[in-house]
Amino acid sequence: MDHPEKAVFGACVAALLMKFFLFDFMITEGLSMLPAIKPGTILVVIRTAYGFRLPWSAGDSVPSYLLRWAAPKEGDVVVFFTPRGDTAVKRCNALIGKDAFFALGDNTRESYDSRFYGPVPVDHIIGKVLGIK
Repeated sequence: MDHPEKAVFGACVAALLMKFFLFDFMITEGLSMLPAIKPGTILVVIRTAYGFRLPWSAGDSVPSYLLRWAAPKEGDVVVFFTPRGDTAVKRCNALIGKDAFFALGDNTRESYDSRFYGPVPVDHIIGKVLGIK
């Protein structure tokens, strides 16, 4: 290969595009999802499980989906932005219409969830937890 720096640059660009548009890795904090997810667990999050959105959006604090092809199902573990703007990992307990869901932590004694802040707009979902490592 004549220009290995081009290959390295191309690989870095491809990795960044995949992180922003397709999937992400996140490390959990807190006790709200015990015993299923312990603090420090690495989550593989698929960003396109419910639709496609750009990771930025002019004027919005939470970017909306450009295309939405699915809604979370009861029992799905999702990563989303809370009304305070924090990132949270909770289980979808119920859909409320087609545009919101009720999020509950598995460890209800330690979970700050929809019982406190109400239904969460589906557009606030970052992605669905695909794997736990």
